[in-house]
Amino acid sequence: MDYTGDPAAEPIYLDAASAAPLHPVAREALLASLTDGWADPSRLYAAGRRAQQLHEAATGVVAEILGVRADELTFWPSGTSAAQAAVLGGLAGRQRAGRTLVHSAIEHSAVLHAARTTEAAEVGVDRLGRLDLDAWGRAVSAPGVALASLISASHEVGTVQPVDAAAELCAEAGVPLFVDAAQTVGRSPVPQGWSLLSASAHKWGGPPGVGVLVVRKGVRWISPLPQDDLYRPRPAGAPDLPAIVAAAAALRAVVSQAQAEAVRLGALVDRIRDRVAATVPDVEIVGDPVRRLPHLVTFSCLYVDGEALLHALDRHGFAVSSGSSCTSSTLRPSHVLEAMGVLSHGNVRVSLHRDTTPEHVERFLAVLPGLVADIRKEAGL
Repeated sequence: MDYTGDPAAEPIYLDAASAAPLHPVAREALLASLTDGWADPSRLYAAGRRAQQLHEAATGVVAEILGVRADELTFWPSGTSAAQAAVLGGLAGRQRAGRTLVHSAIEHSAVLHAARTTEAAEVGVDRLGRLDLDAWGRAVSAPGVALASLISASHEVGTVQPVDAAAELCAEAGVPLFVDAAQTVGRSPVPQGWSLLSASAHKWGGPPGVGVLVVRKGVRWISPLPQDDLYRPRPAGAPDLPAIVAAAAALRAVVSQAQAEAVRLGALVDRIRDRVAATVPDVEIVGDPVRRLPHLVTFSCLYVDGEALLHALDRHGFAVSSGSSCTSSTLRPSHVLEAMGVLSHGNVRVSLHRDTTPEHVERFLAVLPGLVADIRKEAGL
């Protein structure tokens, strides 16, 4: 069925794992802080003091939700920059201990790029995307390990990682653990035992351009960036205060509804998992079916070009993503799917959000089987 000609069938956004739609509370806070938070918060005059108050209030909100001290948390220009600062700063602070970074095979590409600047030990996952804890324990206890990195939940397939258990093994080995919590902050409680953590506001409905970095007290961390003449363990220059205030407001709003949303979206994801498996031949639903993010589902279709399928869905009004990082320049499938040993072609990632309705899901499920069949037919299959 072609929905593109139906004026009542508005485009449907199903890519919240990349960026969730701006929360209405964030929009209100952003507009309000543009009036009150435009000044440099480091200045002593009234406008500067007001901006500083807003910055401290936003920091306090996010810190309380994450269960950390306000002076352990700083804001960065993005979740990517925060993650890389965590890794590079953590390695720099532990030079006397060694140069090795232990990381899972399914870390975000930002962490993997940072890993290339030093010695690295990669720990594999099973077919469901779950960390090999035995291999992790051996890796972090090896000589010369400076830092370990583990994503809280896979941004591509949704598998939640055993962060608590991994943190215990790191503690036994005396190795600090960095957790990339971009997909879980705002959706589930923050795990325990880590030393550094990063998150990204536009994953929870805040504006883009706001990353969060937490460095716990007692953890040796040296900023990887040149500092200004007022040394601060954060990016040099003026912060985007209106965006920071909006991010904090959005996080407070989504956390208050997180449990109910997890139940609601989890039921919709279960519907997608069941119906896709029943209506699309030769399909593989990837990721852990139980220990997973409630809003995300990924599947791969045999004999289907993933880019062609995403374009076809887009023409029918559905914005989805792919777990594959395959591009015309690299021609490489996703490193996450490769590490899991699952089908990596014809891959679609669907991630839901607060505005997703059962009707949206039904429209998607009605269109998908026909599009997959058409692409296979065009390929002569």
